[in-house]
Amino acid sequence: MRQLLALAVLTASVSLVVHAAPAASPATPRAVVADPAFDATYPASNRQVLILNQGSGMNALFLLAAGGGPKPTMLLLHGLPGNEQNLDLAQAARRAGWNVLTMHYRGSWGSAGRFSLAGAGADVDAAMAFLKQDENVRRFRIDTGRLVVAGHSMGGFFAARYAATHDDVAGAILLDPWNIGASGKEVRAHPETRQDRIAAMGEDFGTSLAGTDAAALMREVEAHADDWDLAGFADGLARKPLLVIGAQRGLAPGLVPVVAAVKARPGAQLQSITLPSDHAFADHRIALAAATVRWLDARARPAKGR
Repeated sequence: MRQLLALAVLTASVSLVVHAAPAASPATPRAVVADPAFDATYPASNRQVLILNQGSGMNALFLLAAGGGPKPTMLLLHGLPGNEQNLDLAQAARRAGWNVLTMHYRGSWGSAGRFSLAGAGADVDAAMAFLKQDENVRRFRIDTGRLVVAGHSMGGFFAARYAATHDDVAGAILLDPWNIGASGKEVRAHPETRQDRIAAMGEDFGTSLAGTDAAALMREVEAHADDWDLAGFADGLARKPLLVIGAQRGLAPGLVPVVAAVKARPGAQLQSITLPSDHAFADHRIALAAATVRWLDARARPAKGR
């Protein structure tokens, strides 16, 4: 994750506004710290699934909530390369009554194919299509009227882009999202930093990605500098319930103009929080889960007339 901090360090062109939790914080939701009662008829369970996109299968895990009836369902996207998968959030969301689908993009962590940023975006589309297929809706008890897309870092970018451009989601959660376009603009403006940024980007890849390297991904970042700036999605994001959780020692400084752009749109339904933590929220996992579950609880109720 250090590579994203290196890419984004110059994007904070305005002062950071920290929306820290108030001294009297809301109570931690029970689902964050306690297991639900056992349901013998419809117990909580895990299902390994394979999501196909352009002939390649993505390894995925579906965490199914206990209880009968269609369940609100969240697609949870990891970042680049995905060492932090936020599975504690997935478990908390399941305890709160949500199905949660997690996956590895093509070419990442053993999924077939070659990894690319553009390909990861297409993989998100494929995963959302998977959640709406009639067979899967019946098999996994999915309420397609209550779908949420969530993502961390790079996954947060693609969650935002999907939510801004599609009408089939009830909201989005962005966990310290990486504004890829803004990073690309900074590289263009400071080309002398490109090689250092490439070195930082590849530092924690290990063997997690296939068919690419940091230099190739940097070329994608620069190529999409104009069309992958999160501020450009403000109109679409303002039409959806949105939770943005920034990390004060992570990418939060660069999110200030994005949050401001969304809030400036009429009817915006944005809740923004900044936690005093790093990009991985390493020392604020309970606070992160609590904020996530509180927001999900508000989305879990069926709409009137359903």
